[in-house]
Amino acid sequence: MGGGEGYCHLFKKLYEIKKQHKKEQKIYQQTIQVFPQLKYPNLETCSDYEQALRYKFHLSYMLGEVLIKADKTWYKGSGFKLKNDIKKAKKEFQIFKEILTEIKELNGKALKTIKDNQQFFLKEFPRIKNILKIHKNYQPILDNIFHNFNYFMQNFDLIEEWLLSDDFNERYKKGNHPYPSLLDPKKLNDENEKINYKNIPAELAWEMNLPLPDKYKFIIITFGLTGHSAMLNALKSYGVKFQGFSDDYKKLYIENLNIKYDCLSLIYFTEEQFIRSIKYLFLLPNIDVLILVRDPISKLKSGLNHGQSKYKDFYVDSKIPIEQILDKVDYSFMKTNIKTCFSTMNCFLNKWLDNHIWRYDAIIKCLASNNILYIDMQDLMPYTIINTFDFLKKRFDFNETPDKNIQSIVFGNYRYIIPLVVNFKLYDIAVFIEQKQFMTYKNINLNILFNKKHELLNELSFSVSQSDYKKIFENNFIAEELSFFQDIFLEKLNHKIIEIESKKYTELDILKHLRDDSNIRIKMYNLFQKEFNHIKQQCPNIVASWKYYQEFEKMCKELDG
Repeated sequence: MGGGEGYCHLFKKLYEIKKQHKKEQKIYQQTIQVFPQLKYPNLETCSDYEQALRYKFHLSYMLGEVLIKADKTWYKGSGFKLKNDIKKAKKEFQIFKEILTEIKELNGKALKTIKDNQQFFLKEFPRIKNILKIHKNYQPILDNIFHNFNYFMQNFDLIEEWLLSDDFNERYKKGNHPYPSLLDPKKLNDENEKINYKNIPAELAWEMNLPLPDKYKFIIITFGLTGHSAMLNALKSYGVKFQGFSDDYKKLYIENLNIKYDCLSLIYFTEEQFIRSIKYLFLLPNIDVLILVRDPISKLKSGLNHGQSKYKDFYVDSKIPIEQILDKVDYSFMKTNIKTCFSTMNCFLNKWLDNHIWRYDAIIKCLASNNILYIDMQDLMPYTIINTFDFLKKRFDFNETPDKNIQSIVFGNYRYIIPLVVNFKLYDIAVFIEQKQFMTYKNINLNILFNKKHELLNELSFSVSQSDYKKIFENNFIAEELSFFQDIFLEKLNHKIIEIESKKYTELDILKHLRDDSNIRIKMYNLFQKEFNHIKQQCPNIVASWKYYQEFEKMCKELDG
């Protein structure tokens, strides 16, 4: 059959296929109107979708596209161009065959982007191939490119310049950084640049591993059991703005890009949080970092003495016995003879070693900054915190001067017990029992009226609203009853605190157990040796001040060589 007859036969065959396809489509539409459950799922949801995309680069598929185009534009004389179009398709097929063979990492998203921008991709393929070839042994940037391939194609010139720069090589590739940025961070910080932090979507910035901008004063990293509440409350009182706690690190990143904060704050309580935060840590800017630390034996002691609230209702009736009101907290050490139980102590220590966060060196290795400032928990005690924050205020230019409440201990013997609101329903009066620094705003302290001298009143307040205070002031009977309640409450609370304190673990209890248990002692020693290297090098004075840790190391040398 000659060339002309061949083409005529081909178009005739294509017409028949098209006619049959339209017929089948009509039947399908009628069917799903009656049986909607038979509707085909979206192609993107199919398990073999990515594999199917690869068929778009097969010769048969590309030839099919040429024929469909010819059919749709026959009135423009496309039949006469068909031979050249087929030739072009075969040539492009060979190029794509080479690409798919060489670059096996291309995912479905990247394949779709290439297909949607086919002609641009083919035009710039030598340059694209050059970038991929140069970075063929640096998998993290290849993953970033393919994951954000559409953006890579749209901003190719800008990204090419960055990925071929000495700056990129020095900052990311040389050290095999696991989260290399797809754009130049220096340009992102410049609002005069076409693409910068002001106009790039925060979620896209996270996907492309763009480090957070350097607009913040510092980074603060705190941990449970190290006085983090005192530290953060003091920062707030100095007018420092930072985001609240979250272990959704992508959310933290997006929030920090969209909202103006003075500093970046991370709080760790568990090992799992550290693992989830690794990308976020690598995307923090190169600015000063404050890290809160504490004698690890004292930290373990606080962990062992941790309790939990039995119930979280702060409102109680005055007719409930005071012993019952105060029975709000559950401490494991309150069980009989728990200190003398070797296996229980062992279990608790392992729990805090395995589940709590000790990853100081591991965190520092993720940070871009080398300017680390350690703050020991002892620097946050009532007698030292003012001097500590005078230093920080000068260094970071804090705007406000706090009140004396920053010298108060946030969590003490009253945790989980106080605050309370005791309702005296007979008189329609509510008494607020709180730590003094947290006394309810505009309330009046009852000690103005009662003038009691109890030691606990140095830290606690019994207060009422102004209207309730007027009722008490004008009725001696109510005043006497509330005064009597306060006396009994303080007596019972004092007894409760003494009982709790007498049963708490001490650092000496922990050291004694470690002396007797070589397995956990060696486990702890190895963990601390791995994670305390940086602080030992940078702040040997802090480590030297850790009295119980020094005893622990001395014990390990004596017993384990």
